Amino acid sequence: MFIHRPEPVMVSPEQALPGRSAPVLPAADPHLVLGTDMLRPAGEGEEEIFLAAGCYWGVEEIMWALPGVVTTSVGFMGGFTPNPTYHEVTTGLTGHTETVRVVYRVDGEGSALPLILKTFWESHDPTTLNYQGNDVGTQYRSAVFTTTPDQAELATSSRDTYDQILRKHGKGKIVTEIVDAADTTGYFPAEIEHQQYLIKVPNGYRCHTKSGVACPMPGSGPLADL
Repeated sequence: MFIHRPEPVMVSPEQALPGRSAPVLPAADPHLVLGTDMLRPAGEGEEEIFLAAGCYWGVEEIMWALPGVVTTSVGFMGGFTPNPTYHEVTTGLTGHTETVRVVYRVDGEGSALPLILKTFWESHDPTTLNYQGNDVGTQYRSAVFTTTPDQAELATSSRDTYDQILRKHGKGKIVTEIVDAADTTGYFPAEIEHQQYLIKVPNGYRCHTKSGVACPMPGSGPLADL
C-alpha cells in the first residue's frame, strides 16, 4: 500500500526560533576516539568540510573511522537560529540540518577528501528530500558545506556522476545541497552529550538508508565497512 509522506517545509528566517548569543558547547573535551581537539581550526596540511546525511550520531561514527580524518564533531548548519539546542533543531523551526564537521589531512600521500565524499554518498540516500528513513524533517536534509574551491568542484562532479549511476539503477534524482560554508550563518556545535554519541551509547540509534549503489571516486579506495 502506498503511504503518502507529507513534505516538510523550510522555516522562514522571520519564523525561526530566536536562539541565543552564547554557544551551547563553549568548549569541548578531547575527541573520545581520536584524542584531538574537536573544535580547533584546521591546521597546516588540513582542511575542514561539513556533511549532512541524516542523524548525525551515525554519520560521525562513520567519518571518524576513515583514514586521514583528524577530528570530527556534530552540530547544526544551513539555518537561521544562532547557537540552537538539539531540541530546538528537532522542531524544524531553526532551519538547520544535522551536520558533521570533518577535519582531514591533505598532505603526505594525498587528500583524504575523495574517500570522505565517496563514503558520504554511499552511507545515506541522497535522493530523498528532507528525510532519511523514518527521520523526517528539514533537519535531516542532505547537504555538503564546502570551504575550498577544490571541495566544491569534487563534491559537484561526484554528485553529478553518482546521480547518473543512481538513475541507471532506477533511483531518483540526487537532491543534496552543495553550499559554500561562507554563505551560511556558520556551524554551531551541538551539546557535549551528542559528541561521539555512539561511543558513549554503543547500542544507540543509527539511521543509514543506503542506496546500495557504489559511487566511483578515483583514488578513494573501498568504502569502509561500518
